[in-house]
Amino acid sequence: MHTLARTPPSSPFDPATVTAVPGRDDDGRHLRLRIETRRVAEVVDLTASLESFLLLSGVRHGVLAIHTLHTTTAIVVNEQEPLLHGDFFRQLDRLAPPTLAYDHDDPTRRVVNRTEAERTNGHAHCQAMLLGSSASVPVVGGRLMLGRWQRVLFVELDGPQERQVCAALISSGRD
Repeated sequence: MHTLARTPPSSPFDPATVTAVPGRDDDGRHLRLRIETRRVAEVVDLTASLESFLLLSGVRHGVLAIHTLHTTTAIVVNEQEPLLHGDFFRQLDRLAPPTLAYDHDDPTRRVVNRTEAERTNGHAHCQAMLLGSSASVPVVGGRLMLGRWQRVLFVELDGPQERQVCAALISSGRD
C-alpha cells in the first residue's frame, strides 16, 4: 500500500477524511482513495494525496486521470477557497434546487436502479451532471501541472457518505 500525505482539511469544522485503499489497484500506476464526507455538500482537496502518489510512482511525464465512482459527486479543478465554495453551492442550488420535485425521487414512478433505502437526491444527481465525474491533469517533471491557485477537488453533493475516487497514471513512456 502507498503511504500518502493526508489531504489538508477542506474546512476547519469536522473535515472529510481521505485515505488510500489497499488492494487490487496497488500496482504503482493506479490509486483508489476512500473519502468519508461529513456534510451534505462539501469540497475536499485531493491534491496533496495525488502529489504523494505521483512521487511514489516515479512517473515523470504523462497524465493523471481522476474519476469519482459515484453519481452524486464530482471532480473539478479549481481554487480551494471556502468563500468561493459557498458561492458555488448557492449557484448549484439555484440551478437544481433540493426543494423541487424530481421524477427520480418518486417511488411510484421510478423502477430503474432503485433500492429500499433510496435517498431523496434527484437534485444531487442533476448537480453532479452539470459538473462532471472526472478530470485529467498533465504530469510534468513528476508534478501535477496546475496553475497557481488550481487544486484537484472532490465535490460531495449528497453526503455525508463514504465515497471512492480512482486515479490512473498514463505515462508518456519517457520516464
